[in-house]
Amino acid sequence: MRDMTALAPYEADVDPRQVSMDVEIVVPVYNEAAQLAERITALRTFLDESFPFRALVTVVDNASTDDTSRVAGELAARLRGVAAMRLPRKGRGYALREAWSTSAAPVVAYMDVDLSTSLPALLPLVAPLLSGHRDVAIGSRLARGAHVVRGPKRELISRAYNLLLKFTLRGRFSDAQCGFKALRRDAAEKLLPLVEDNEWFFDTELLVTAERLGLRIGEVPVDWVDDPDSRVKIVSTAADDLRGVWRMLVRRPKGLRRVRSNEVAADQLLRFAGVGVISTLGYLFLFVAWRPIIGPISANAVAMAIATLFNTAVHRELSRTTDGQARRGRLYAVAAGLYIVSLAFTTLGLLVAQLVAPGALLLELVAITLANLAAAVFRFAMLRAWIFRPCARTGAEPMEMSR
Repeated sequence: MRDMTALAPYEADVDPRQVSMDVEIVVPVYNEAAQLAERITALRTFLDESFPFRALVTVVDNASTDDTSRVAGELAARLRGVAAMRLPRKGRGYALREAWSTSAAPVVAYMDVDLSTSLPALLPLVAPLLSGHRDVAIGSRLARGAHVVRGPKRELISRAYNLLLKFTLRGRFSDAQCGFKALRRDAAEKLLPLVEDNEWFFDTELLVTAERLGLRIGEVPVDWVDDPDSRVKIVSTAADDLRGVWRMLVRRPKGLRRVRSNEVAADQLLRFAGVGVISTLGYLFLFVAWRPIIGPISANAVAMAIATLFNTAVHRELSRTTDGQARRGRLYAVAAGLYIVSLAFTTLGLLVAQLVAPGALLLELVAITLANLAAAVFRFAMLRAWIFRPCARTGAEPMEMSR
């Protein structure tokens, strides 16, 4: 066992967060009183016996309504190398922001209280940060070499979400939401003021922002076992994540750089594809929801109208991030025409599906998805020609957002 004198003194009047440490590991918790003592003790024992750096464990209580705060305080009083914070409201991102922004350690990290990630992965996570070879490090359940035990539903959702990030925000990381991350404190000081979300999307926004700033991100494959008592609400979390992706997709990043016009075309294609993925998922969801009430043909018209309104709003924002020459005055007229075209494509697909197998929902979904894909090609060509076409009069090179 390592010499415990290297850790914070036991005296109650000494703040362990002000004692010199190499790494501060934040553990956000909400209503975890039943398991908190066992899991924090297990984490502290691992650090004392197997971790070669000085580490502090900070339990951050997100306004729990049970005895979590009391248990956390008792742990901090009883165990050297454990601190406790109490916050007035919930939010994983909020907890990490508050703890990381007040940390004195050169490396800040966090992990979920369920300890789903195997603890031996902690050393390869933080070592490149302490040595200065990386700015950000993340545990990945989807990287080669990872071993994951979880149900097919969560596996599918995780892979779909990370694929969505690649299409929309051009994320080059493999796993945005794994609860096992670390940053150099100087990197955290750059990132935290730029990250707006305080909930579950905080992780994604942090990583995308780090990529846009050119920070060095490393990935560590982890062994991970799903916690059956997970408090994550999949539906509401997914909706919040999609809203976050939309916000980051259309928000103007800081700084501009000049690019050639052929690069703008590629950039527009990627942005259009990202918007298309999000709107198609929403369109299919609305179609399924309205289909039993008003029938497939009417449900398709309603869902397509809402998706078109969403697309129009997003492309209106995107038109502001090109060269300033976008014909925004034409956008609504073009959108109305594109709605008619998309509606015609998808209605035809539905009619074919009903001829092949009347009432088959799966076949209808396949048909309208394929039809919507074909319509998307036409929509992109029209938007490129009428809305995002570079101005030829001035000869000025268009501008792209720097990343």
